[in-house]
Amino acid sequence: MNRTLILVNITGLVIGISYGLHGPILPVFAKNVIGASYSELGFIGLANFIPYMFIPVFVGILLDRFNNGYLLALGASINSASIYLLSIAQSVPEIMGFRIMTGIAHAFFWPPCESIISKESTEKDRVRNISWFTMFFVLGFMIGPLLGTVFLEGLDITYRILFQITAFILSTAIVSALLVSRKDQKDHHERFSLSSLKEMKKFPEVIILLIFCTSSFGIILSIYPAFLNDNGMSDTDILLLYFLFGVSRVISLAMAGKFSRKTSQTLIAATIAISLGLAVSVVSDSIITFGIALVLMGFGFSIFFPLTLEIILSKTRKNISGKIIGAYETVFGIGWALGPSIGGPITQTLGEDVPYMIFFIIGCAVTVLAVSTRKKLEPQRIQRI
Repeated sequence: MNRTLILVNITGLVIGISYGLHGPILPVFAKNVIGASYSELGFIGLANFIPYMFIPVFVGILLDRFNNGYLLALGASINSASIYLLSIAQSVPEIMGFRIMTGIAHAFFWPPCESIISKESTEKDRVRNISWFTMFFVLGFMIGPLLGTVFLEGLDITYRILFQITAFILSTAIVSALLVSRKDQKDHHERFSLSSLKEMKKFPEVIILLIFCTSSFGIILSIYPAFLNDNGMSDTDILLLYFLFGVSRVISLAMAGKFSRKTSQTLIAATIAISLGLAVSVVSDSIITFGIALVLMGFGFSIFFPLTLEIILSKTRKNISGKIIGAYETVFGIGWALGPSIGGPITQTLGEDVPYMIFFIIGCAVTVLAVSTRKKLEPQRIQRI
């Protein structure tokens, strides 16, 4: 692993820690301190994810024109500021505004990292390197809740102080991003084009699977912590459950290279795991059963990302990889926005269990689709002579 990849992985680790440190607690803070309803929690999640529906495709264009390290540093700066501002939020609209900033920042974090890794990798080791980066990010997301437990329980600090600490930790990622920028020198400039959106239309099956996965993931990130809290889980229980969620994700990503040898079968297994995790959530009544649900979903959510990205990158031209990555992340944004925007109001009007049952049923249908189109869910293999 070269120096650039190490620096990108360090950046992912630091940002992952910051996400894990404040992410699972934010819905609890909004519900218990600010007084947000489940519908408002859905809107907060929507505010966070809706920028990711549009901005990644334009970031993708920038990736082929400007220094990727500078774009990454910009994302880390905006992200740090947005989380610090949460510590002074007094209302749901304020939280929504600051989460919009976070969504914009994430669009300047993930696509540049993917682009840098793709450029530093051969086709043979691209899945492994992207999986390792994601694993470092998820490892941070796993460490974050443990640190949160120490801060909230051991040091007895408030949610607002926790957000400030998180912002300072995240700001250190600016340094590693700037170090990456020294290697990424542009010697040409691609013209602005939205052709990558047309390229993505070639992968309808992948898009459907991604939207199901990311919309379910959006619910787990934005509404599920409050759902856990209402089902008797304390702040410490929630952080420990998300730690377990992270363990599942790290183990899955560590094995992504082996899973990539049977891509379609793995993606089918991932949709089944997510669907089962959602179903188990409906009948869970203890930290153990909630843990089982999150372990199942942790596998499914994590393995989707490197395998679907490899399917798309292996079947598109390398000289538009930045634009393709931007378009791919835009699909992520659509799913992330759909999940909370649907899940929040459904929870408020029909009951807290209903969104998970609905998405379980959708997951069953998506699994049937994946089985019937499994030949299209394989990457273009390298021809050996």
